[in-house]
This record gives sequence, C-alpha cells and structure tokens, in this order.
Amino acid sequence: MSTNKEIRFMSTPKIGQRKKKYCRFKKNKIRYIDYKDVDFLVRFVNEQGKILPRRLTGNSLKWQRRVATAVKRCRQIALMPYVTDLYK
Repeated sequence: MSTNKEIRFMSTPKIGQRKKKYCRFKKNKIRYIDYKDVDFLVRFVNEQGKILPRRLTGNSLKWQRRVATAVKRCRQIALMPYVTDLYK
C-alpha cells in the first residue's frame, strides 16, 4: 500500500480556485466591433457555427450583445456561414 508521503503533485492542486474572467473589450478599450472582421468574430463562434455564451467568453452583457449582433450581420451578408461542420 502507498502512504501519503509517496503521493506527490507537480504543483499544489487548485481546487475551487478559478481564473478570473475579464471582458477583453473593456480591458483593451475597444469601442466598436467591426462586423466585417471575420477573423476576430471567429473567436466567439464554436466549430458548429454557434455563438459562444458569456460564461465561456467572459464578455460583459453589453459587449456580448454587440458581438452577437456583429456575428448575425456578418452571416447576413455571407461573410460567415450560419451552420457548418468543423468551421475553425
């Protein structure tokens, strides 16, 4: 049998400690989301083409709404697909 002295971790286990999420728009002082910038908007869309939620992206409510609007506009003028398999 093993004793507690034999069990070693690379670093102390971080149980219950999470990295604080931040709004990248507030941090970088971005004032406008360009719906024609497809490379930037791809970060907020998963592989299937769905818009990622706030809890995953860390955006504030105001900026998440603007991201969603920009993605929808981009899809409307056919710069991004609505649905696809393995988009990224």
